[in-house]
Order: sequence, then C-alpha cells, then structure tokens
Amino acid sequence: MPKITFYNLPEDKKETLIHAVMKEFSRVPLYEASITNIIKSANIPRGSFYQYFENKEDAFFFLLNAVVKENKTSFLFMLKKNNGDLFETMIEFFQLIIREDENIHFLKNTFLNMTYKIETTFARSFTEEEMNEAFKEFCTEIDKSKLNISDNSELIHVLQIITAVTFRNIVAKYSRDISYEEAIENYIKEINFLKKGLYHN
Repeated sequence: MPKITFYNLPEDKKETLIHAVMKEFSRVPLYEASITNIIKSANIPRGSFYQYFENKEDAFFFLLNAVVKENKTSFLFMLKKNNGDLFETMIEFFQLIIREDENIHFLKNTFLNMTYKIETTFARSFTEEEMNEAFKEFCTEIDKSKLNISDNSELIHVLQIITAVTFRNIVAKYSRDISYEEAIENYIKEINFLKKGLYHN
C-alpha cells in the first residue's frame, strides 16, 4: 500500500504520479519496469518516490487494486442491469476487460505476466472466504434460481470455474493477438458450454 505521504499529496501531483506509474507499467511488465522512468515522467526526485511507495511492486499493486476496484463496480452494475443473470453479465464483463481503452496495455502486460499474487488480486472476490464483502454483495444480486447449485459454497466454486475460463480467454486474446470479435466469439462458446453443461443426457 502507498505511504500516508502519497495520500497527502495535492490531487494534481497525485494524478501526475499515478499517470507516470500507469505509463511505465503499460510500457513493460512489472519485472522490467524502471523507477527511473517513473520519476522522470512524474518529474520528482528518486527520494520522493520512496516517500510515496516502498518499491515498484508497491506502486504496481496500488494501480492494480484501483483497476480491480473499478472492475468490481462495473461488474455489479452489469449484474443488476442483467437482472442477476451471471452468464450474460460475464459476457458483458469480458467485453469490457478486452476493449481498447486507456488501460489496455497495462492489462495486457499484467495478464501476459501473471503471477500467483497478481491472479489472487484479480480474483479476490471469488476466492477469499465465503463471507467477504464483495462475495456477499455479488451473491445478493445473482439470480441463483437459474443455476444448478444448492448453496453459497457451491456458488463460490461456480464463480471460480467461470473466472478460470475468463482468465484463460483474456490471456489467449493478448498472447495470440486475436481480434476483439474472435475473442468474444470464443468466450461465448465456452460460456455456453458451461451454461448448458458438457454431459449429453
């Protein structure tokens, strides 16, 4: 987490620093990133960087957590808009994640250089203890009558399976550099397999 001095910065200086951090982690993945580039872009001394962050990992995960928080808000909004339909929401959410916007290069570098800590940060809503706040909020909005589950513990497993499929498709999109349309088509096929079930009765 950033140090208290970061949060005490004037908003314009804070935004300049965040922009510099995003620029560097959009250029290269975490392990290749350079604090020198960040401080040059933000026009601050090296010592100031360490007044705000412990190291470049601290800066990266601050940024990643901000993106994840924004995505959680978007996911919940979509879930409500889709009347709790988990599958329709996941398709819409996947489209949001892979769209070409200001975060695209940051997300590409992040997904193509996934570590356990990064994956855990992304999937925290579905992998922590059952009663974490995000899960409780999602659980309230998901229309469980459409799912073949008996309780919330099974819902967690369903969410973990869907998350794994989603991550794999995001990585496939970026690593194979396939088009947006093809990525959506592939994802919908796999989501429909999960929706209908794989076993033919």
